[in-house]
Order: sequence, then C-alpha cells, then structure tokens
Amino acid sequence: MPALLPTRFTGRVTWLGLVRDSGKTLRAEPLEAAELTFTGIEGECHSGLTRPACVRTKAQYALGTEIRNVRQLSVLSAEELAQIAEDMGLEVIDPAWLGASLVVEGIPDFTRVPPSSRLQAPSGASLTVDMENRPCIYPGREIEKDRAGFGPRFKPAARNRRGVTAWVEREGSIAVGDTLTLHIPDQPVWAHLEQARA
Repeated sequence: MPALLPTRFTGRVTWLGLVRDSGKTLRAEPLEAAELTFTGIEGECHSGLTRPACVRTKAQYALGTEIRNVRQLSVLSAEELAQIAEDMGLEVIDPAWLGASLVVEGIPDFTRVPPSSRLQAPSGASLTVDMENRPCIYPGREIEKDRAGFGPRFKPAARNRRGVTAWVEREGSIAVGDTLTLHIPDQPVWAHLEQARA
C-alpha cells in the first residue's frame, strides 16, 4: 500500500522568487523558473542541507545547533494572500515582501495541508511540506517600506494563512504556470493530538 496518495487537488504556480541575503532584506527577487536541487534553489539564503536551529526549534535545540534544513522554501497560497490583503486593507500583497519562494493557486486551506504532503511538478521535481510557517514581524517591515502604516497589520492578518515551509525531495525544474499535484500521507490524524497540545 502506498504511503502517499495523489489527490485531485492541484496548485498552479503563480509566482517564484528567491531571497539572496535575509540579513539585508527579506524581500525576494521574482523568477520565471528555477532549478530545485537537494539543497533548495541555488543562490537562495535559505538553501542548504543543514541550517542553524532558530527560535522555532528552541524547545528542541540550543540556538545555532546544526540541524537538517527542512525550511529551504517558503510556499504560499494566492487565495490566502488575497485574504491577508483584505484584512489589512490593501488591494494586494506582493509575495516579494514575504520572502516567498513560490505561490500556488487552487489548493484550499493551503496553510493546513498535512505535514509530509508532497507537491509534485510536471518535471518530477517534488517538494515535501514540513509544517505551517508561522507569521513574524519581518514581512511587516518590508511592507512598511512600500505601504507606510500597514506593516504592523501583517502578523495578525497572516495568522493561519502564512503558508508552509518545504524542502526538496526530488530535484527538477519548476516554472511560473506549472501545475503542482498535491500528494498526502495515507495516515489518520493522531487521536491524541488535542491532548498533546493542551
């Protein structure tokens, strides 16, 4: 029995980008196409097989501890970006402000797709979803540069809509306009999830 099931849900890539140096700016540069390697997108500051542990993993590791990099890419939903923009009082959210790697359109409730799901491109390139990418203050700083007064509105508006982080399971090309097929784990939700979170 397969551990991963192809679904009828697909997402069209509407935007691609990379962040060269997040120490200088989170703003992503738009791309028309990219080669996905086992380290991510070449030239992307989040690429690499490993990364230093950050505040998101502080319950598991001391800051700076070298760990596997499952945050190579930031994947967002076009529909959720529209919802964020509406709640912020903006016409649109530029994915570049958020340091997005790619934006997909067509998969409902995208931020909550199951961890370990796959997004597979026509080339065979495949991304593994790590988990929800929690909103932080840094995109708000980029928004503020272009839309003064709106930056602080981002974090609350993006709650449960910030997309997911992902890593490359199979190398290959990806381009704006590609259709990605969603594959989900054939595994029921753990019955003790709410108890564990309490």
